[in-house]
Formats: sequence, structure tokens, C-alpha cells
Amino acid sequence: MSTANLSAYDPESVPDAGKMHFGIVVSDWNREITWSLLEGAVNTLKKHGATDKRIIIKHVPGSFELTLGAQFLAEYEDLDAIICLGCVIQGETPHFTFICQGVTQGITQLNMEYNIPFVFGVLTTLNQQQAADRAGGKLGNKGDEAAITAIKMAALQRETEK
Repeated sequence: MSTANLSAYDPESVPDAGKMHFGIVVSDWNREITWSLLEGAVNTLKKHGATDKRIIIKHVPGSFELTLGAQFLAEYEDLDAIICLGCVIQGETPHFTFICQGVTQGITQLNMEYNIPFVFGVLTTLNQQQAADRAGGKLGNKGDEAAITAIKMAALQRETEK
């Protein structure tokens, strides 16, 4: 297993997000993890030029609801990208598998149906420690990575549309 910070990146490789609008849908289940992902995503968007007025944050009860929450944002807001943040920790039942598959398929489907990027920022870990390590711990913050992906994909879409 890697012990490097996987969220390290070259800031020069990230386009300016100053004129972009972002939606973030965050699960409140496992909120000590998901709210850390949210903090990372928001801070990274702002670091690259996004302002509070251009970031819409909506909360949903759990990771399974991320897909519909993201669809609501796509339907009712004019956004360049939507970041979906959640955390599913494996337990003793197959619930983990069903939730992970449903969220993955749902976000993939949204990417295909709408003309904006939907970013998968959902941790799927075996235990609480693995989640903490990826939500601002020793392996970085996957919220940061989701924000970078959102910026890059929104910029790619703008570039392609020209």
C-alpha cells in the first residue's frame, strides 16, 4: 500500500476556475469523513479562482442519494461541473457492494445523459482508518482531487465546444 500523498499535483497544470460554476453534492452519512472531503474540494476550487458565489453545496442523507441530488443540481442550476462526495465503509453485509455499484452506475449515467461533467468523489474503503487517510490524512484528500478533476473536465468541455 502506498504511503505517499496521492493528492499532490502541479498547480500550474490546473486551469483558472474563476469563471466556472460548480455544484457539490455531499453525503451526510459518515460526515466526519465527507465534510472533510467537502472542505478539501471547496478550498481547492477557491485556490484556483472559484468564488463562494460560484459554488453551490447541497447535502443528501447518504451516498446512494448522491445521484439524484446531482441530477437535481443539473436540472435546476447552470453549472460547469458537479462534484459528488461520499464515503461507503464496508461492513459485514452485502449492503456495501449494492451501494457502491448503484452510486457508480448512477454517476456514470449522469455523465452520459447531461452535457456537464459529474465527478466521482466517493470513498469506498474497508474501514474507518482508510477513509480518514483519504479525507485529509496521510494519503491526501480525495475532495481536492475531485475538485481538480471538475476544473479540468469543465475546461476541457469549454475548449472542445469552441
